[in-house]
Amino acid sequence: MGNATSRAVVIGAGVGGLVSAVELARRGVEVVVLERAPQVGGKMRQVGVAGRSIDAGPTVLTMRWVFEEIFGAAGVSLDEALQLRPADVLARHSWGEGPTLDLYADLERSVEAIRAFAGPAEAEGYRRFCAYAQRINDTVQKPFMRSERPSLAMAMAAFGTLGLSGLLHIDGHRTLWKALGDFFQDARLRQLFGRYATYCGSSPFLAPATLNVIAHVEREGVYLVEGGMYRVAEALVALAKRLGVTIRCGEHVQEVLVSGGRAAGVKLGSGERIHADVVVHNGDPSALAGGLLGGPAKRATSPTTPRSLSAMTWTFVAEGRGFPLVRHNVFFSRDYVEEFRDLFDRSALPAEPTVYVCAQDRDDRGVPPGGPERFLVLVNAPATGDQRPLSNSEIQRCEKAAFSLLNRAGLSFPPFPAPPVVTTPSDFDRMFPATGGALYGPASHGWRSPFARSGSRTKIPGLFLAGGGVHPGAGVPMAALSGRLAATAALEDLTSTSRSSVTATPGGM
Repeated sequence: MGNATSRAVVIGAGVGGLVSAVELARRGVEVVVLERAPQVGGKMRQVGVAGRSIDAGPTVLTMRWVFEEIFGAAGVSLDEALQLRPADVLARHSWGEGPTLDLYADLERSVEAIRAFAGPAEAEGYRRFCAYAQRINDTVQKPFMRSERPSLAMAMAAFGTLGLSGLLHIDGHRTLWKALGDFFQDARLRQLFGRYATYCGSSPFLAPATLNVIAHVEREGVYLVEGGMYRVAEALVALAKRLGVTIRCGEHVQEVLVSGGRAAGVKLGSGERIHADVVVHNGDPSALAGGLLGGPAKRATSPTTPRSLSAMTWTFVAEGRGFPLVRHNVFFSRDYVEEFRDLFDRSALPAEPTVYVCAQDRDDRGVPPGGPERFLVLVNAPATGDQRPLSNSEIQRCEKAAFSLLNRAGLSFPPFPAPPVVTTPSDFDRMFPATGGALYGPASHGWRSPFARSGSRTKIPGLFLAGGGVHPGAGVPMAALSGRLAATAALEDLTSTSRSSVTATPGGM
């Protein structure tokens, strides 16, 4: 453990950076968090429209246990910090004209809904699918999610204790789409569960079947945050400040300082230098590799390839009419194969995209609040915002295709009281440099992808990584876990360097 005089600088106040700061501060390290944007949160952001704040990043919280552990370790009850309400309806799904399908947190309700939607064989397939996804979860949680960076050898050793069946349970040797064929014959259901690959910005036709674990994680509990998801960032900030963390927004880190072969602090755009014993970078690893934080830090890690998906989003206030919306709604395209060919093979906006609609003022009952309500509409997009910005005509075509699909399902919006805020991959690239707009780090394609992400440690001693672009992956709870792992690695580094300084003798340590 670092002593009271140890100092850490955290670059970036996203979820991973804030959790790193909390973990380091509660162990006695002096922590300064530097955020380039005017506010904290990173991808957990809000947009103001018509005088109202709308979540324009993550919209739900899963893996509640991650945050219970983080807040509990710092002496605060999660229930004191946040008001969380479990969602009964996970999402409502539509295929344009025709019936809709709700998935529920309760297994039997989902089984019955699928039985009514697609017949008894598909309902039984869903029951088998849930058991299969739970086996994956039980197999990977300890050796993968909680480990600093799982190598293939480490994973084989861990799974080896479970025998060959344990290794097969993670189902990494085939694609997610192919695995779904074992459980569902109905093309609509394969499309529904294939969508879980996009939760980490990947294609169901290229991602390993291991990612079916996401379906289990969601069924274990989706929580609505009273006041919006941005409250999670605010609660982490309050916890960090209670522990003595200094948070400075509007501060551009120009360079990671390297001295004697190890990270020694940062230089700001203003010229100010802040010296530190360890530095945590809560941003995409490609920013380091691309030299955006100075030449010496370029060797810390490798560029992120291939990139995960970006998005086109419309954030607005309006009245939603004609479709029985709940909080989370998905409207599927008619040709899923072609949609992902557009995204990954052609690096183009889909001709007909799948559309996610978050109706942020609705709950499980889907009762409209009366009057204009807050919406986030999202479609997947290629992460080419730094290479080829979308033209106005491309954006307009995408908007027309997305809202035409909603209209075909019966959903319409009267004229908006205020213009929507439109966010493109180029906008996301400006917010999150060196990503091209990719929102999930590297794409999870192929069986080796879980082992290809950067881990907490870099090639430069004293410099550590946190965030959705590093292990264990994208999403709010995974970014939080990355923050814990980065802090643990940094504390181990502080302990070892502290001992070394005491026991150093001529000729060696």
